[in-house]
Amino acid sequence: MKHKFISFINLFGLTVGLTCCLLITVYILHETSYDKYNTNTNRIYRVTRSFNNRDGAVTLRLGTIAPPFGPLLQNYFPDIQKITRFLPNGKTPVKYEEKLFNEEKLFFVDEHVFDVFNVGVTKGNPQKALNDPFTVMLTENIAKKYFGSDDPMNKMIRINNQFNLKVTGVFKSFPSNSHIHPEIMVSFNTLKDSAVYGARNLETNYGNNSFFTYLLLPENYPAKNIEAQFPSFLDNTVHFPGAPANFKPSTVTKLGLQKLTDIHLRSHLDFEAEENGDISRVYVFSAIALIILLIACINYMNLSTARSTLRAKEIGIRKVAGASKSELIAQFLSESVMIAWISMLLAILATWLIIPSINKLAGLQLSPYLLLEWKWILTVLLVPFFVGIISGVYPALFMSSFQPAKTLKGLFRVGGRSISFRKALVVTQFGISIVLIITTAIVFQQLRYMQQAKLGYDKEHVVVLPYYFTSNSQYEAFRNELLTNAAIRNLGRSSRIPTGRLLDSQNAATESGDSLQPVTTELKFLAIDHDFIPSYDIKMAAGRNFSKAFTTDTAGFVMNEATVKVLGWKSNEAAIGKNFMYANVRGKVIGVVKDFHFESMHQRIVPIVFALPKPDQANFYNALTIKISGNNLNAALTDIEKKWRSYLPEMPYEFNFLDDKFNELYQSEQRQGSLFTIFACIAIFIACLGLLGLSSFAITQRIKEIGIRKVLGASAGTIVILLSKDFLKLVVIASIIAFPVAWYAMHQWLADFAYRISISWWIFIVAGMIAATIALLTVSILAIKAALSNPVKSLRTE
Repeated sequence: MKHKFISFINLFGLTVGLTCCLLITVYILHETSYDKYNTNTNRIYRVTRSFNNRDGAVTLRLGTIAPPFGPLLQNYFPDIQKITRFLPNGKTPVKYEEKLFNEEKLFFVDEHVFDVFNVGVTKGNPQKALNDPFTVMLTENIAKKYFGSDDPMNKMIRINNQFNLKVTGVFKSFPSNSHIHPEIMVSFNTLKDSAVYGARNLETNYGNNSFFTYLLLPENYPAKNIEAQFPSFLDNTVHFPGAPANFKPSTVTKLGLQKLTDIHLRSHLDFEAEENGDISRVYVFSAIALIILLIACINYMNLSTARSTLRAKEIGIRKVAGASKSELIAQFLSESVMIAWISMLLAILATWLIIPSINKLAGLQLSPYLLLEWKWILTVLLVPFFVGIISGVYPALFMSSFQPAKTLKGLFRVGGRSISFRKALVVTQFGISIVLIITTAIVFQQLRYMQQAKLGYDKEHVVVLPYYFTSNSQYEAFRNELLTNAAIRNLGRSSRIPTGRLLDSQNAATESGDSLQPVTTELKFLAIDHDFIPSYDIKMAAGRNFSKAFTTDTAGFVMNEATVKVLGWKSNEAAIGKNFMYANVRGKVIGVVKDFHFESMHQRIVPIVFALPKPDQANFYNALTIKISGNNLNAALTDIEKKWRSYLPEMPYEFNFLDDKFNELYQSEQRQGSLFTIFACIAIFIACLGLLGLSSFAITQRIKEIGIRKVLGASAGTIVILLSKDFLKLVVIASIIAFPVAWYAMHQWLADFAYRISISWWIFIVAGMIAATIALLTVSILAIKAALSNPVKSLRTE
């Protein structure tokens, strides 16, 4: 209470540091808690599948497998207790009476899901609810959405305008810390009776790798035993149609087992149920939490020792009165722990208030109640004790060593070693701050580069809708009507759209002499129509696009420049007219498009083969792209909706702009950049508090020197420069240390991008100048005050 300003800065600095730690701790606890709510967590494994080319290089890694594997695994490995499968159905129209919605979390799920996962069922019998075909279970939220307060049991809903389903149960939503969140579970047996799959297709189709498959193993069972037998399982059990008699599937594809608790943080496969987290991000934020807490502790040391001269006489009198060194140390440490406790209470309150804003900013579902688990309550209670000891041990040892004779005579001065130690602490603080400034700048530079890079196609004013047309004639009529609107420039259909992942591929063969030789490199596949390439304004490098004027184009192929390169053809022009086979279709190359970024900048441009489905294969298309001119956009959207409802009244009208989907590709980087900015500002702010303490200490030590200089004619400006330059030296030293650290860290981060910026030297100079400017402003506050003070006051006592 006697030194309110310094006490407030101490308290405030520790509170900010502890708040950051608590917020990051909640995030880490949330990320590391995924799927641990399941009773059988340690016994559940997901089966994964990878593919490799003839050279042995892995080309595709999936968290899903083909449907026949489920029953085959159960038969081959008797130790497996249960197997359950999930098939995501993508965006699916669901209708009940007049209510029509697109549902994105509809899964076909088998009846064993309740034996493997903990799913809270509120209505219906979990042992029977998904046994019969054409039955469905809904989450409580979905049931309320369609049926309101009515009992949903035995009511009928219609999906995809194809078949009706009877509601046989209601279940609680999967927790937020689950890697998968089905909201509508349709019985798996429905697939066996459907026209799309059929029982035989489920038993023989090894190419449709869309099924999430989970195994429940016995307690403490070594999963590696099963994994080691996967090659022999593939070779002895799996029989690909048309494969040679001596063909071994294990040479081209592999199965693996993945712990359920590893999926969210350690799984970086090409196809997942939802966007995963990243264990490296957890490590980074853990480091940031410790760094910010370290900066706050350093502040406490600096401010406490800065205040030491004000307490010198108090310590001297206590020593003369008989206080031992250990008693003084205990006093100062107890003060430090008390301040840490007050700071922790304020930090807990701040954490509770800030978490809703963090959730909104980062798109998370963090809960502060994670800190109330018994194992973390004890940790939270012990943190102030350790923080208080770490922060207070140096000031306690330093102040308890004062000699009472000197302090009571007014001869006390702080030694150079103590000043050097505190300067080293300030260098550490500013070094950390400069690293955070540089990393933040580079994250945003890379983000801007990705958003402004030339993609090779036009993403502006492109509307994307799901493709639901069941016949080409119906689609052509819809297309022709839309094109009567001058604002609508083109429509194109495709199996996938830019910003998505290219996961489809087939076997290919190229012309070699008089025969076709297999291609060892994987070539990705995209089914498109005649208008897809012009709709995206993708440029031709050679040859032509598909044309309705040539009926033979159903056996023709268009490819990108990357494909021409990997096939070893001399030029794009040389590729035109070449004999080529893809997916067992023989034909000729009719065109080559310029390379464009179909996927995100994380992936390199891969070889792509474009082909037209046969007229009776409209189900190859999944997306409809509509290119609109920039003029009168709203009127064009209204016209599209009107025509859609006319032709597809049973399908909900929902559209996306392609540039919005493009921005979603880099949401993780945007959030990371925003969080880095926040943490950089906090680190700099706390560092400034530390600098304020050190400068206050230094100026207090030189107060008589300043008075003498003023009497001898020194100006206020000269004194400010004199007092500030020593601290600017500290920032320069901090910069020299921080630059290589920041460069190495961001070089590693950028390695995750196939297309990335070069780290510019000027970013480091600007970061150093920012830190120097902030330091100068901080020191100048006290330096100006000291320079303008009356020298008579500082010289009248000696």
